[in-house]
Amino acid sequence: MYLSMKYTIKEMVELSGVSERTLRYWEEYGLLTPVRHPQNGYRLYGKKELLVIQQILFYRELEFSLKTIKSLLDDPNFEAESALEKQRELLLEKRNKLDQLITTITYTIKESKGEITMSDKEHFEGFKKQMIAENESQFGEEIRQKYGEETIEKANAQMMGMNEETYKKFTALGNEVLEKLQTASKEGDPTSPLAREVASLHAEWLRFTWPHYSAEAHRGIVQMYIDDERFGAYYQGNAQFLKDAVNHFLDEE
Repeated sequence: MYLSMKYTIKEMVELSGVSERTLRYWEEYGLLTPVRHPQNGYRLYGKKELLVIQQILFYRELEFSLKTIKSLLDDPNFEAESALEKQRELLLEKRNKLDQLITTITYTIKESKGEITMSDKEHFEGFKKQMIAENESQFGEEIRQKYGEETIEKANAQMMGMNEETYKKFTALGNEVLEKLQTASKEGDPTSPLAREVASLHAEWLRFTWPHYSAEAHRGIVQMYIDDERFGAYYQGNAQFLKDAVNHFLDEE
């Protein structure tokens, strides 16, 4: 019965657990549009607004950016029931990935206490699974939307198929990209020889896990670093420079 009622912003804060500041920000961002009281102009939230808040909270739990959430809610083909079914699937996937991480950590704790012994291979395989699970948890939905289910599954399989020597090369190259990117960005010229080297190394690094490398896909992923701050954070504030360096490098190829 309460769903037929209209709530003030303070009442909605109490009902939903979302702060007044956040509700106002979502309104400014275009995610939420409460109706206005015809006499005093106060914000009022009804069934429609409550369901939108629920959708936003589900997507935020799945670590979607507000930009992505807005595009989903603005889609003319968006259906709340179908979205809830999909969100349920994603939450179950996330729970399974978290269970895998918890299992890996539990075994590591037990080994540190001397309760069990894990072989180097078990450590290595567990670490790769953990890396994939963390990546899926944070970015899985976005990268699947952009590159497709099959491509991401192949990339994960390629990661799991790495032997220890290949994995060490992969991680070492990733660290080299970060170090040289930081130096090159300080110089400030994305067309410099060092910036070109960074772009080339980044392409080489991607090939370790990408089933098929292409210039178009490379341009797409550095653009994604800009579009979603979670991706760009990995590059310590240098995502824009990396994008410019990669685009210049690919233009010259």
